[in-house]
Amino acid sequence: MGWRDHLQEAPETRTFPWVGGRKIYSLERSWRVEGAIPREFGWYSFELARGRSAKLIGPSDPDHTYVDGRTLTRGYVVGDRFIPEKAGVEPDPDKLLDQTTPIFLVEPGLDRFTLVQAFSDEEHRLLFAQQLFDASVEDEVRRAFVDRKESLDQLKGVTPALDLAFRFATRQRQLLEERRAELERQREAQRKRDEAAKNMGTGPGRRTLAAQDFEAAARAALAVGGAVLLDARPGRRRTEMVVQYRFENRRMECVADKNTLQIIDAGICLTDHYTNEKGDTYFTLESLPAVIRQAIKEHKLVVYRHVDGDFDDDDEDWDD
Repeated sequence: MGWRDHLQEAPETRTFPWVGGRKIYSLERSWRVEGAIPREFGWYSFELARGRSAKLIGPSDPDHTYVDGRTLTRGYVVGDRFIPEKAGVEPDPDKLLDQTTPIFLVEPGLDRFTLVQAFSDEEHRLLFAQQLFDASVEDEVRRAFVDRKESLDQLKGVTPALDLAFRFATRQRQLLEERRAELERQREAQRKRDEAAKNMGTGPGRRTLAAQDFEAAARAALAVGGAVLLDARPGRRRTEMVVQYRFENRRMECVADKNTLQIIDAGICLTDHYTNEKGDTYFTLESLPAVIRQAIKEHKLVVYRHVDGDFDDDDEDWDD
């Protein structure tokens, strides 16, 4: 053994694409990344040991020689999706996404409908290789997209793949705008609920809140009379809500207008015995508990809407 055998070889440093996991690959072999792994996808330098282990050094510029010897596929990039140049078109909007493939490490700043080359790594993930020169038709398609054209039928030279890319991008924009509109609707609804909640200590405030959140409004209204909301469900008519509540240790039920909180069916007898006039609609969720309290005090409470959990009619502690 000579002195040269005691010299330690300098570790090899190489650049690899990293899109998750603990393995990096060349065409000939693979290495396992020991220790820290990158926090996000990208190109990184690694220190390679004599065995099959590697250690992360840090971010690096792409190594364009990495694709040498690999099979490259041409196609269009739309966001983080790839559409092969030989793709056909299935126009069903619900099937557009299925005709695309995720692509990783796309060069930042690429224009829409850019023709590129990509390659598959050893784990069958598609990675961006390089941008190709556009034909004039790609610029026309970009203008059609910006002008919100519904189709490319008026353009010549549009391939099925480019048409698919246009349809996919148009659909993604539509979904994004719908999502933004829905989020804005939710934000506005929440703003109204918050505003109504601030004012639910007042009758008008509770009725404003009822349009946004009936249960919250009903809970606040019943609490005015000392009752506790148990449940609220839609009634037989679109404007009705069936309200269950607890009051004076009893479980009771009524039907109320979902917008005004006015009582439609009190669930107890409120009929004038002299005129036969039914008085249910004279009351609201706020005032009904007081009427029930008075009826209990005078031993004149007659319940029509019986609810599971209420005591039996013949309970000796009560006189209805």
